Amino acid sequence: MSSTPEFIDAHEAQRLRGSPVRRREDRPLLTGDAQYTDDISREDLLHLAFTRSHHAHARVEAIDTSAAEAMEGVVAVYTAADVAASGVTGEVPPVWLLPELKTPPYPMLARERVRFQGQPVAAVVAERRYLAADAADAIDVTYEKLDAVTSPGAATTEGAPQLHEEAPNNVAAEWEIGDREDTDAAFDRADHTVELDLVNQRLLPTAMEPRAVLAEYNASTEKATVHMSTQCPHLHRRFFCEMLDFPEHRMRVVAPDVGGGFGSKDSAHPDEALTIWAALQLERPVKWVATRTEGYASTGHGRGHETHAEMALSDDGDILAIRVHTDGDLGGYVSTFGALNPTWGYAPMLPGQYAMEAMHCTVTEAFTNAVPTEPYRGAGRPEASYVIERLVHLAAKEVGMDPADLRRRNYIPSDEFPYETTAGYLYDSGDYEKPLDRALELVGYDDLRARQAELRAEGRYLGIGISSYVESCGYGPSEIVGQIGGQLGLWETGVVRFHPSGKVTVFCGTSGHGQGHQTTYAQIVADELGVDFDDVDVVEGDTDEVPMGMGTYGSRSVTVGGAAVLTSARKAVEKARQIAAHQLEVATEDLEFESGEFSVTGAPDRAIHIQEVARQAYLAHDLPEGLEPGLEEESFYDPENLVYPFGVHVVVVEVDADTGELSFEKYVAVDDCGEQINPKIVEGQVHGAIAQGLGQGRFEGVVYDESGNLVTGSMQDYAVPKAHQLPHFETDHTVTPCPHNPLGVKGVGEAGTIAAPQAVVNAVCDALSPLGVDHIDMPVTDEAVWQAMNRAAATDGGAE
Repeated sequence: MSSTPEFIDAHEAQRLRGSPVRRREDRPLLTGDAQYTDDISREDLLHLAFTRSHHAHARVEAIDTSAAEAMEGVVAVYTAADVAASGVTGEVPPVWLLPELKTPPYPMLARERVRFQGQPVAAVVAERRYLAADAADAIDVTYEKLDAVTSPGAATTEGAPQLHEEAPNNVAAEWEIGDREDTDAAFDRADHTVELDLVNQRLLPTAMEPRAVLAEYNASTEKATVHMSTQCPHLHRRFFCEMLDFPEHRMRVVAPDVGGGFGSKDSAHPDEALTIWAALQLERPVKWVATRTEGYASTGHGRGHETHAEMALSDDGDILAIRVHTDGDLGGYVSTFGALNPTWGYAPMLPGQYAMEAMHCTVTEAFTNAVPTEPYRGAGRPEASYVIERLVHLAAKEVGMDPADLRRRNYIPSDEFPYETTAGYLYDSGDYEKPLDRALELVGYDDLRARQAELRAEGRYLGIGISSYVESCGYGPSEIVGQIGGQLGLWETGVVRFHPSGKVTVFCGTSGHGQGHQTTYAQIVADELGVDFDDVDVVEGDTDEVPMGMGTYGSRSVTVGGAAVLTSARKAVEKARQIAAHQLEVATEDLEFESGEFSVTGAPDRAIHIQEVARQAYLAHDLPEGLEPGLEEESFYDPENLVYPFGVHVVVVEVDADTGELSFEKYVAVDDCGEQINPKIVEGQVHGAIAQGLGQGRFEGVVYDESGNLVTGSMQDYAVPKAHQLPHFETDHTVTPCPHNPLGVKGVGEAGTIAAPQAVVNAVCDALSPLGVDHIDMPVTDEAVWQAMNRAAATDGGAE
């Protein structure tokens, strides 16, 4: 069920903004006309393959490349020595710096030591793809194997294997937020406290299209062109030029159709950079496409937190404070955005939707012998929401309140927004009781509680899991981003260009990869300009077409990119107004503008359409004095604050009392992302994100063995959820506009990923409450549930 109507054609919409207009980008995706990076070819194309470390931690003593070099069709074989000889640093640049953060070099090819299984050690370029792979296998690397550690908590204990000399005890950074003294004082006078140790497990990004790149270099023009599967072409252009000492204005990065990203395609990786470097060396096109297992072993993993968390409460159920320590797993190196996720991406959102007197969080960022961690859909906010919502679940049990009532009691009141949290974030707007009320109504909460009691009497375990979430997205302004460590601005560009025909092209610095930007931006601009939806085209993902941009990640596209194109459209209207006034021989203030037409106030028959104004702007025969010809406007939109969407998800499960088998009965999601440009696209994003969130809660998790071998290195071992394993999603929404965003929008792309994991765990713990089960780490597999039931049965408090 959904409150959203089905897709409609654009001409059926009363108003484009806010209507479920059919996605224009779906036809090529559904008919096979889409062009992905691996679909692109060139004459003289070469293929690159990597020799990767089999060990999680080892010294590289020797590399024998002779067998590979002797194979017919092999064009080049490279090691770190070759990269060094070329004079480039070839090191992945960390772009989120914390005070005193240790950033040992993260090279394109391993130097004297490997620090995770799958790290590239050598590369082969050959005339055929499978020949390159065979030659890479023929390279003989001699290692001295070293002890490995893959847990961030264990990595910082005495005697743990040491990864980098620059980082004693494997500590990359110590970081904190909140007020320690106020928090301790609140705990001292609390009537109740609850505490919890939990793991937010590593996750593998599983985009439909693995990472891929085709790089070519024209020696005559001295320009490099890079086609790659990327979420942010402009950022990748910057990263690669920095790594390869190449002039930024001479590199073009193009994103063809991209088969999903989920955060894994916004960071710089050694593989793509080395491919570009090889193309520059050989002056021939070079392509590299990751295999699935290669991608699992080298693409940045998500999450990776080990946390101890506490909550202090009064007898009445008021939340007084939270106290949290998290060991954040960086993996073998600091990735591009690696330092952000466990700190600024996570800890400021720990208070969630709740008013409290104080909070304090410390974070230890640790090196481990695992793939470096990177942003992954939600990037810190799911980890924060998981902590606070698990604490609230335990707190309700501790003080003897219904979990819905405890939440409602502690919500930030709707009349206190904008609200500064104890972590220092200024929530823009919110009305948290509305989605809770609607979700409880849709799920039939009171009846469910009564049924739960009846079933328990029969020895059946029904569980209801509630998750109230608030997230931060649309990061900015850039000045603040710089103050907290970001080495980039988080503005976005938008260009609105009228053609002499009256048609419009919109250029935006975001880079869509499934989100529906072609439709959404066209709706915004066509609606603002009063032109037909089909008269507007949208261009993204090409650094030559769009001069500047920051890309798509963190639910920023419509909140920041959409605001940029809206601002440009409004600028275009104002310039057109000057031309229209001149042509109609009236003052600009005497003109009204509606549905694309300028008309004289009080004389509506004296009018001119904006598309005719565009023709006049390019003819330039009769323009106001001093006004430049043409009708094109550009904006750099730098948000004045983040936006804070929110919602409530409720999941109902039943656990088999004998086997631990878990079955979903119901999933209800009520989200509030402010104004919606296209409700059907919003609904689709909610569905996808819930599926991904349930994947973490129920099925997925990276497993390393004690030697640092990746046990879940293929799709046979890593449990990505299938459609038949997921429940039907019942969705609805409330609307609380963002007061400072010109569209009134907030992000939604990560909402379900943030809300779903704790909803599942809370539901299972609610079901097993009679057995005394308070917590189960994710993924909550049937086996994990069965083991938890047996552990509980073996203790004194096993059954009520």
